[in-house]
Amino acid sequence: MKLSTLATWVTVSLSSIAAAQATTTVTIGTVNNGDMIIMQKLSSEFEKQNPDIKLDWVVLEENVLRQRITTDIATKSGQFDVATVGIYEVPIWAKQGWLKPLENLPADYDESDLLKTVREGLSYEGKLYAAPFYAESSMLFYRTDLFQKAGLSMPEQPTWENVKEWAAKLTDKAGDVYGICLRGKPGWGENMAFLSSMINTYGGQWFDMKWQPTIDTPEWKAAIGDYVELLNKYGPPGAAANGFNETLTLFANGKCAMWVDATVAAGLLYNPKESKVADKVGFAQAPIAKTPKGSHWLWSWTLAIPLSSDAQEAAQKFVLWATSKSYIQLVGEKDGWTSVPPGTRTSTYENPKYTEVAPFAKPVLEAIETANPTDQTLNPRPYIGIQYVGIPEFQAIGTQVGQSIAAVLSGQMPLEQALKSAQASAARTMRQAGYGK
Repeated sequence: MKLSTLATWVTVSLSSIAAAQATTTVTIGTVNNGDMIIMQKLSSEFEKQNPDIKLDWVVLEENVLRQRITTDIATKSGQFDVATVGIYEVPIWAKQGWLKPLENLPADYDESDLLKTVREGLSYEGKLYAAPFYAESSMLFYRTDLFQKAGLSMPEQPTWENVKEWAAKLTDKAGDVYGICLRGKPGWGENMAFLSSMINTYGGQWFDMKWQPTIDTPEWKAAIGDYVELLNKYGPPGAAANGFNETLTLFANGKCAMWVDATVAAGLLYNPKESKVADKVGFAQAPIAKTPKGSHWLWSWTLAIPLSSDAQEAAQKFVLWATSKSYIQLVGEKDGWTSVPPGTRTSTYENPKYTEVAPFAKPVLEAIETANPTDQTLNPRPYIGIQYVGIPEFQAIGTQVGQSIAAVLSGQMPLEQALKSAQASAARTMRQAGYGK
């Protein structure tokens, strides 16, 4: 080899090594929801803009993701540089000193454009600790064609009594159409997210003012009793295995006449690429029973940076990119405006490109802005949160109760036994944690 050729080879090799050494890998843990799948797909745009950053994706089912990320952050093992966490975890983990605050944000990020209810929910002691990727409340989705065929009309505010009557009339098991689909998969963020809001509107709650559980009460029995009856009589088979993604797929494939769940589903159901019933979807406020309080929830999936990350600067670059106005614009241009992440920015709801193709935009915004985590039950309560309780112990309590109710739904346990067992277990956990002293 000539000296000049050797010198060139050495120079190129050293340059390649230097480039490789300069590349920072950002490991992102996220949930396998549709909006996050789009984020992963479009992230090549971020890597083009930031050639010194490589993104490594870990995409998991919701319950698995929560367990992995909670363990990683609590033990400070540093597996994740960006963690998809909920509005429940952020203030709790910020208080523990587990998350990096998002400070000195660039002017074009426009932090003031973030919806106030969501921004406040992701803050601790006045500092923002996570950026909202999307935010949601809950609503009732229904098939307009099936309602019309059955001679039914949707009132401005449906009730759970209405839902029971409609489900009976709309069920056509021979035609593979079920009157109602609801979450059944156990988990504090799966079946209990939906059921907590249902229990609220039936007049129930998780704890009284002395932090005593109120699970074994008439309000819980009425709410869970109606839920189990609805799914067993008018729901799809195997409902106890269905979470958000499974019920979304059922509705999008034309198998459900009604579905009460997260408003984030609206964009997917109205997208003809994703939904076979895109031109037959109607929506209404979440049903109420004894009280309207707590009937619709407030949630946000967010991107946070664990303090255990060794790539915090690069991680923040990605977090700000994925939650920016320009990212929303990118999704609108690449995947259609019904697919943009909802519920995070005022500017989204002022954009005619979005509002003209998303008839659900205004009701969704109204549901998010009227969801009040500090006043969500008929009777006084000591906690913050609508479909969750804002204390660290709730993950374990909510998941255990969710497992008991899934057992009722699948016929493995009577309702009264399940609620008594859940009451005793929750009371023991709270006592051991020092509540109510």
